[in-house]
Amino acid sequence: MTLIGAGFIGAVHATNLAAHPGVEFVGVADIDADRARALADRHGTQVLDLADAMNPADLDAVLIASSTDTHAQHLRTAAAAGLACLCEKPIDLDLAHAAEVVAEVGGERPMMVDFNRRFDRDYAELHRLATSGELGTVELVGMTTRGPALPPLDYIAVSGGQMRDQTVHFFDLARWITGEDPESVYAAGSVFTDPRMSDLGDVDTSVVTLRMPSGTLVQIDSVRRTGYGYDERIEVLGSDGMAESDRQRTGAVTRYGRASVTLDGLHPGWFERVAPTYRSALDHFVAAVSTGTPIGPTLSEALKAQAIAEAATRSLSTGNAETIVYPTLTPAS
Repeated sequence: MTLIGAGFIGAVHATNLAAHPGVEFVGVADIDADRARALADRHGTQVLDLADAMNPADLDAVLIASSTDTHAQHLRTAAAAGLACLCEKPIDLDLAHAAEVVAEVGGERPMMVDFNRRFDRDYAELHRLATSGELGTVELVGMTTRGPALPPLDYIAVSGGQMRDQTVHFFDLARWITGEDPESVYAAGSVFTDPRMSDLGDVDTSVVTLRMPSGTLVQIDSVRRTGYGYDERIEVLGSDGMAESDRQRTGAVTRYGRASVTLDGLHPGWFERVAPTYRSALDHFVAAVSTGTPIGPTLSEALKAQAIAEAATRSLSTGNAETIVYPTLTPAS
């Protein structure tokens, strides 16, 4: 298996690839040769050009962790080579183009988008409880995603906005946990951190409501800056009970004083909170490729999460609830 992309998230994947017992980490490709060399040397592998990184004679899978604007072309190249592929989100920031790619590359080889939060242990248990019927009919889902600090504005400018960059993970989780594709979305947002966010057409604080075909409601609050650490949690309310995944703290020690009780705080950033999910997602991908078992989230599932994000972005602008239009995939002739 090879890795394309040697930036921050590429380095995360490189560590996991090098440590995985079911993976032969063949090499790293990146447009920055020095960055690729440093990462390859760190993990005892080699630097490859793009052609060698997707040569089916030498490997059977590739992990795409390069810049967003390259994902679509790399997916096409991997599919043409008959390689299995694990790709960072999104497929492409343009929904129509992303749909074209999905229609084109859909085939026999496994293709998975790394919506890694599906592989969070607690969220997987919420999914099991909701889909097994143990909670009765799911009626209301509350989700929170709150980052500790506003990312750099140059990142915000190319991210696609809060709905496509941050909240999209929870659009995918909402579909997965409820087992439904939402019909409509209403989003309201504000800017509290840096007024230049408004110039970029983005918000740093938002509340989104999804309405499912069954009537189930999902509410998601997303915040770019908390000031107290990374805060992420989900609550699922059913007709027969409720389940929740609590905030994950850095430890489980409670300190009792004469006039106070002190708990361990939250993780300082998103990565510290979700790091194990990248390893678990890779485990799932490797097992699926090796054994032929079902893989997910698939490209089509990722496309649905992106369609929800598009409608939510429109809602932020119009101030109205927006109907979600899911792309119709027409295979390339």
